[in-house]
Amino acid sequence: MKLIKPLSMTIIMSAFIAMLVGCEKEGPVEKAGKSVDHAVDKTGQQIEKAGDKIQDASKSDKK
Repeated sequence: MKLIKPLSMTIIMSAFIAMLVGCEKEGPVEKAGKSVDHAVDKTGQQIEKAGDKIQDASKSDKK
């Protein structure tokens, strides 16, 4: 029983240190993810603009 507490603390501290070391540098997967996020945002903005134009056109046709 006395061994479980120090062992669990060692495992928790090791996991914490591993997370810190892993977050230091931006890797290629993270860069690719950011590029995808940016592309999706730009696409969403263009779709929103197109939707606004369609609504404006439909309003002017009703008159």
